[in-house]
Amino acid sequence: MLTIQDLHVSSGKKKILNGVSLRIKPGEIHVIMGPNGSGKTSLSLALMGHPRYKITSGKVKIDGKDITKLTPDKRAKLGLFLAMQYPTAIPGVSVANFLRTSVRHLKKNVKPPEFIKSLRSNMAELKIDESFASRGINEGFSGGEKKKMEVLQLSILEPKYAVLDETDSGLDVDALKLVAAGIKKHSGPKMGILLITHYQRILRYIKPDFVHILVDGKIVKSGNHKLAEKIEEKGYGSL
Repeated sequence: MLTIQDLHVSSGKKKILNGVSLRIKPGEIHVIMGPNGSGKTSLSLALMGHPRYKITSGKVKIDGKDITKLTPDKRAKLGLFLAMQYPTAIPGVSVANFLRTSVRHLKKNVKPPEFIKSLRSNMAELKIDESFASRGINEGFSGGEKKKMEVLQLSILEPKYAVLDETDSGLDVDALKLVAAGIKKHSGPKMGILLITHYQRILRYIKPDFVHILVDGKIVKSGNHKLAEKIEEKGYGSL
């Protein structure tokens, strides 16, 4: 499982997380909601090893292995994946080459015909035009196209544990359904998911096992999908 144990995180002189603990088993979908500035994105970046977000105490483990001090690439090789809230553009690096290289380093040396078949199939499911395979990563992409690209990476790389930071933001209704379907399809019994969101709307298509509310760097309440419905209806002041 992905274990987050009493995690305290700071960025510069500012303390952001104040003792977050979670245990995410393969096959489980956990959702984190919370008001702006509560520490949701900081949690995702700290889990992936962003150098700007320093873990001052606590531990992060993947299947019992302590990854707290590992670099992001080593965390990725152990099966951790992050879909970023604001995906970065990488001009000159095509989508196909990026994913092919990632698969080779993270998983195995898949034969080119097998990789191309998988890429085309997953792009078709997300209704991403095949021409995007030769374009630079997120270069000139719309907000919705960037979020679809994050889910495409998830589907191709098949990590053990995926942290999805507001993958639903900026999506119209049709794109939201496609992204949600892609997440559901690839979550499966072998992948644990931590889905960070502001809104309950994506949870109409993805039913989480657990919902956690993060406020001021702490999880103040946990429950099932009905907790998200309550927050949508009454706001965080109802807690």
